Amino acid sequence: MADRYDLAVIGAGAAGLAGAVTAAELGLRVALLDSQARTGGQFYRHPDPALGAVRPDRLHHDWATFTRLRRRLAHCGAHHLAAHHVWTVTRGQDLWDVHAVTGDDGDGERPVRVRARAVLLATGAYERQLPFPGWTLPGVVGAGGAQAMLKEGLVLPGRRIVVAGSGPLLLAVASSLATAGARVPEVVEASRYLGYARRPRALGTNPGKLKEALLHGAALLRHGVRVRTGSAVTEVHGTDRVEAVTVSRLDRDWRPLPGTDRRITCDALAVGHGLVPRIELATGLGCAALRTPDATFALALDGNLETSVPGVWAAGETGGIGGAQLALTEGELAARAIAARLCGAPAVTATLRRRRARMRAFADAMGVAHAPGPGWPGWLTDDTEVCRCEEVTAGRIRTAVDELGARDTRSVKLMTRAGMGWCQGRMCGQAVACLAGGTESPERRPLATPVPLGVLSGLDPTD
Repeated sequence: MADRYDLAVIGAGAAGLAGAVTAAELGLRVALLDSQARTGGQFYRHPDPALGAVRPDRLHHDWATFTRLRRRLAHCGAHHLAAHHVWTVTRGQDLWDVHAVTGDDGDGERPVRVRARAVLLATGAYERQLPFPGWTLPGVVGAGGAQAMLKEGLVLPGRRIVVAGSGPLLLAVASSLATAGARVPEVVEASRYLGYARRPRALGTNPGKLKEALLHGAALLRHGVRVRTGSAVTEVHGTDRVEAVTVSRLDRDWRPLPGTDRRITCDALAVGHGLVPRIELATGLGCAALRTPDATFALALDGNLETSVPGVWAAGETGGIGGAQLALTEGELAARAIAARLCGAPAVTATLRRRRARMRAFADAMGVAHAPGPGWPGWLTDDTEVCRCEEVTAGRIRTAVDELGARDTRSVKLMTRAGMGWCQGRMCGQAVACLAGGTESPERRPLATPVPLGVLSGLDPTD
């Protein structure tokens, strides 16, 4: 069955929530689809009520904004379709068809089709992981994954946790873990924060970001957590699980400096090297993407946040990693632009555009400051697994490049199966591209998420 709406919003994080409630309040009939059972996305992830958490707000520094959005959603008339995994969007004769499957993991096998005059993509991002020896040991988790465990499950990945990688998320994760009772001996940041100084205007016009950093810094100082910049975890030690990590100083290209290795005892490692925009649905539609300052791909958007495909808009991390406040602003901006197009609502104000431009300038500065250096593959030994799904090592990829003539990600994939596993290259794509001597390109995929064959076989042939 197909329900008809003015706007289908895909993703119920900060951008999707702001977009859905704004559009509904402006008079549009809105469907908000999300794969999770509860709204909030990663940033506003919160415990299941069954856990009985008394103060979920203590795990967030902007909980009041989320509670206001949730209250507006309950009263604005938008239809929240929870546990709906959108696997493709297609263009009908005059409407967009949004196809989804239901269930916690998309295993409900009930196909759903939502039809809408316009689509707003607010699909967020996933963590970027750069491999290193030992990163497949139990106890190594993504930095965002550790935060999700704490926010949603009220559990810690360990008792003594090193936080490592690159990007401002590390400070937030470390302060959350320490506040929750974990011992965090060190935050290991590969970049150097002085990189922000090259863009003083972006810093000066976003004082809220400095305040946020000071809040996290104060929490780390209070719990005795050291922050080491220009360093990286280059090896994990242990048999059945993490027992210690090796931390190495890096040069400006992220190459380990000889003689600088230190060993830190721990039972868990939370690691992440920034975020990657989730744009599979958009690229499947043919939306143009562009290279970002932090060496990922994001959607190319106009001043109203419309993609290169008319009728499809995007907000939040899909247009480049920028944080929750930028996502909220972009969700509202996109919704107002869509309402102006569909029902003649007032146009987007200059004030809203300036706010978005100011925060996007800071996001670009952040991307430059934390972009991975070209020397990080020097961390890898030949037996280091790069593609975890297919167990493809760095040595096999180097052989494909040096001896078999592979010159790009696709050639390496065909020769080694790297990127052909369950995650479809989301975990290893950038690593494979770097080892191949090229750059990863945004791929067009007909399926953005796994879908049972029974669902496909039951579709109308015209779909």
